Amino acid sequence: MWGGFTKVIQTVFPNARIVYDRFHVMKILNEELNKIRKQCNSVLKDLKIKHIRSLILKNGTDLNDEEKKLLEIILKSSERLSNAYQLKEDFRQIYETDQEPEVAKVKLEEWLAKASKFYSQVITTIKNHFDGICNYFYNRTTSGKMEGINNKIKVIKRQAYGFTNFDHLRMRLIIACSH
Repeated sequence: MWGGFTKVIQTVFPNARIVYDRFHVMKILNEELNKIRKQCNSVLKDLKIKHIRSLILKNGTDLNDEEKKLLEIILKSSERLSNAYQLKEDFRQIYETDQEPEVAKVKLEEWLAKASKFYSQVITTIKNHFDGICNYFYNRTTSGKMEGINNKIKVIKRQAYGFTNFDHLRMRLIIACSH
């Protein structure tokens, strides 16, 4: 969602549909939720529950029974945190469901209206990148594969310290990324 990325893509590939990765959108939302958690910390300290941050940031569907019980206790202690958490899960659910792009746009707009009280910075970011976020729903592409390849390249470059020429490095990259 970096401005330079968008400008380069629009210049080099004028017909391309810009898609902002759902991971990055959720990351921004989770960062804001974590700020809300910190603001509610005085209430949460009394609960003496460990790993509150990870429980709140974890996807609700990935929680085991014990974690669900702990999360319920945490959310009952703070209405503000509970509402913010539910909005995070609602937003994640928009990404999870199989829906047409136009339906997803409507759901995102509805979410933006509900979330304005809790996520003002996130809402500004989403509105500024709304089309790119909604473009995800056309073919549900993410940048995960490319980010994995970039990580492999970084690891090989670290390991390749001392290679005598670029061809050896290039060969290692081709072999590693062909799997």
